[in-house]
Amino acid sequence: MNTALKKWLPLLIIGGLALILFTWYIRANNDIVEMKGQAEKQWANVESAYQRRSDLIGNLVKTVQGAADFERGTLTDVIEARSKATSVQIDPTNITPDQLAQFQEAQAGLTSALSRLLVTVERYPELKANQNFLELQSQLEGTENRINVERNRYNETAGNFNIFIEKIPTNFAAAIKGTQKLTLFKSESGAEKAPDVEFNFN
Repeated sequence: MNTALKKWLPLLIIGGLALILFTWYIRANNDIVEMKGQAEKQWANVESAYQRRSDLIGNLVKTVQGAADFERGTLTDVIEARSKATSVQIDPTNITPDQLAQFQEAQAGLTSALSRLLVTVERYPELKANQNFLELQSQLEGTENRINVERNRYNETAGNFNIFIEKIPTNFAAAIKGTQKLTLFKSESGAEKAPDVEFNFN
């Protein structure tokens, strides 16, 4: 081995290792970006499902308001709960546990108010026979199921991301980027199934 090669060999080795590490970091970084982007996209689907429910509830309230002597307090509760639920905004790039807890609390409040409204409707035969009301009720039931599906998909996508950024050696790339774990939905009491919004017409 000539003298020149001996002189440059350490630098060549260091440069080669640096290139390998840089290439690995770029790949790991791209994987992190892609997986987080998928989770954020799935969060948008969650919000879309909740927005559809809010829109349907708004139409449902308008239909119920047309019923004579309907209990105004029950309607007011739904309107206020809907307003509160739609006012809670979350940044999908930085979902904190507190933000998600606030979001879930607001949505649970709307679900509770809606359930009371649907129970009250049982005392109004003209509403139970209203075709527009029946169609909205059917769409609302399907939307509740869709919310459950989208939430589960978000948890799966975000959960996979969380596992990925904690695995060695990806956790080093995540640490360099300052990447944090994504917050997942937590089950509430009775949240293992979509709310029952069916009516008993008998």
